[in-house]
Amino acid sequence: MSDARLESGVSAVVPAAGAGLRFGGDKIWEDLCGQPVLGWVLRALGDPSSGVSELVVVIDAKDHRRVVELSAALAPRLGCRCVGGGPRRQDSVANGLSACSRGMVVVHDGARPGVSTELLVRVIGAARRVGAATAYVPVVDSTARILDGELEQVLPRAELGAIQTPQAFELALIRRAHEHARVSGLEADDDAALVRAIGRPVAAVLGEPRNLKVTKGEDMDALRSWFAHLERARS
Repeated sequence: MSDARLESGVSAVVPAAGAGLRFGGDKIWEDLCGQPVLGWVLRALGDPSSGVSELVVVIDAKDHRRVVELSAALAPRLGCRCVGGGPRRQDSVANGLSACSRGMVVVHDGARPGVSTELLVRVIGAARRVGAATAYVPVVDSTARILDGELEQVLPRAELGAIQTPQAFELALIRRAHEHARVSGLEADDDAALVRAIGRPVAAVLGEPRNLKVTKGEDMDALRSWFAHLERARS
């Protein structure tokens, strides 16, 4: 869709096509307190206060129907468009962006079930002001550059942050950043880095410790503990 025809509002792109090799299985369908990991993401995006008005999930074709059914149960107001993934996360997000029809987009990993609606709102708000924004958490351990098995340079911890999603962007801007990456052969771990590569600022928004990305089995253990605590607090 051309930028001139974009509607107001916020699209959400959820990359969920990864193989989950380090986890040892299809992590987005792992049960987390009675609901699949991906289900918690869809529920947060589907909350009316999130500001999201369109949902695009990047997922393997075999899971399209399952995702549509899950979205209908947990985020019915958004509808759901599924698109196929690519060989890299970067390619998968680009596929998702091509299906968006809103002027803003928030990208959030399908394997980060701990995201809160409040964090989504803050990141989207920062992107509306600056053009691009990412969540982050401060680095608590000492950090250093390691080269050939030796300590090369200790980095100033106060200036470092661990990047999370959600990340939010003006749709025209992030599409331009992805096109630049495609033409130049640039690879990056996240979409905010692609925006910085074309010289545009990215606002840094304080994230949340529970907004973990499921990578290994112990991440699920930590999330189950978090979610059980939240359920006890609500009761």
